Amino acid sequence: MCALAGIEAAALTDHNTVGNCAAFCEAAERYGIIALPGMELTTAEEVHVVCVFGNLDAARAFEAEVFRRLPPLENDSRVFGPQIRMDSEDTVLGEERRMLSTATGIGIYEVPGLVAALGGACWPAHIDRPSFSLISNLGLWDPGLGFPFAEVSRACPPDFLDRPDLKGLPVITASDAHYLDQIMDACQQVELAEKNSSALLEWLKRPDFNAFSPLPS
Repeated sequence: MCALAGIEAAALTDHNTVGNCAAFCEAAERYGIIALPGMELTTAEEVHVVCVFGNLDAARAFEAEVFRRLPPLENDSRVFGPQIRMDSEDTVLGEERRMLSTATGIGIYEVPGLVAALGGACWPAHIDRPSFSLISNLGLWDPGLGFPFAEVSRACPPDFLDRPDLKGLPVITASDAHYLDQIMDACQQVELAEKNSSALLEWLKRPDFNAFSPLPS
C-alpha cells in the first residue's frame, strides 16, 4: 500500500511494541521502500511519541525497556481486539498477550534521552488531536522537552500552529494509519545526501527543514 501511495520511506510504529517490525522491513525491502523500525510509545502522561531506530537490534532493546515498564496486564481481545504478530507474507505467527494499549511508566521528559542512547529519533505524535497528544494532555509545548519537531495529523486545523507556544515549530504530517486504507499518498519530501535508512534517520535526529518541502499537489 505504501508503494501504491507513492511513498519511498516509511516506519512501522505499533503501540508499545516493535513485534512486527522485522516483517515490515523485509516486505519494504522487496518494494524498494526505505524502512525504519519503530514504535508509537505511550508515555506515563498518555502522550503518544513516535520513536524510530536504525536497526532491529536497537528497536528491540527499546522494546525491552518499554515492556519492563508496562503494567502487568493481559490484553482482552474481546474488548481491544487481538494483537497479532505476522511475517512478511501476512502469515499469522501468534498474538502478543501483554496489553499494549495502556500507558507505560516512562515519562515524556525521559523519552528523548532513552531513544538517543540507542541511536534513534523521536517526536510527539499528532499534537493537534484532542486525545493522546502532547498539547491535549500537557496543555502547551515546552521546548525543554528536547524534541526537534512535532507531527500533526492530515486533519490539522489551519490555525492550530498559530498558538503562541507553537509559533515557528517545525512539523511533519504522517498517516498514523491503523488500517491499510488509511495510508495517505506521499505529500512531503526531504532532500537526503543518500537514499537510505541511515541518511533518513540522521535527518530525523538533526532535521534541516530547508531541505523539507510539500510535494506539488
